[in-house]
Amino acid sequence: MSNAITEIDNTDLVFIFGYNPADSHPIVANHVINAKRNGAKIIVCDPRKIETARIADMHIALKNGSNIALLNAIGHVIIEEDLYDKSFVASRSEGFEEYRKIVEGYTPESVEEITGVSAGDPRLRPDVCQRQIRRHPVGHGRHPILRGVETVRSLTSLAILTGNLGKPSVGVNPVRGQNNVQGACDMGALPDTYPGYQYVKFPENREKFAKARGVESLPAHTGYRISELPHRAAHGEVRAAYIMGEDPLQTDAELSAVRKAFDDLELVIVRDIFMTKTASAADVILPSTSWGRARRRVYRSGPRLPALL
Repeated sequence: MSNAITEIDNTDLVFIFGYNPADSHPIVANHVINAKRNGAKIIVCDPRKIETARIADMHIALKNGSNIALLNAIGHVIIEEDLYDKSFVASRSEGFEEYRKIVEGYTPESVEEITGVSAGDPRLRPDVCQRQIRRHPVGHGRHPILRGVETVRSLTSLAILTGNLGKPSVGVNPVRGQNNVQGACDMGALPDTYPGYQYVKFPENREKFAKARGVESLPAHTGYRISELPHRAAHGEVRAAYIMGEDPLQTDAELSAVRKAFDDLELVIVRDIFMTKTASAADVILPSTSWGRARRRVYRSGPRLPALL
């Protein structure tokens, strides 16, 4: 997230994309209501008429799975109508020409059938597209959805296109779905980054962390993503799993594939405080402590560091 949740109160417009704060994060929903009371416009982009759509000034009911097409159409209109922030794009971004080439074919007419949003819909007028992003705000959307990562990247491209990053109360905020996911990612619990989102692929990062860890070198290749586990396990490329803070046999989107992966693994170690479904399938179970019994930081969704517990 590029903003603290409290910054929602002071934004001019909240663009909620593929996210239902009233159900998923009631505290976020309260701040959206505060923004509405302070005069902000609310735009909801969701196939369903979610709870937040009841207070929205605009509800765009696009078809399921058409997120990227709609966002690219908005980008197309902003560029074609010369509404983008040229100075910000030139000084703070890379790849603008490549992005322009990608969205140039996404006219409102060409995506009409894909998105279910008519090309003549007043919500795709240039001034409205500009208002959706340019006055913008805090665009909330969650990433554990179909093509969720690509959706967040598209929203980020629109924020950069209009100069809405790195300023108070404007940005892109994919809201986390589980406790302390933000903290885990910040600390490098990702297959391709070290702490602070410093990429493994860059030699200078590998050298820095090798020195900090007291070793001669670190591998240049990145790790596997959890979504790759079934395939890698079936081909013997992953033979063991050490799992903590996760219950994939309960929460994964493709449970049958994960069950098959567990059968293919030679060793499954689970560290947990509960006998979860995943723990019940483990070869070895290790004890753990809850957050209240350990001296640790639990990161909030917003980019603010809480006091040490």
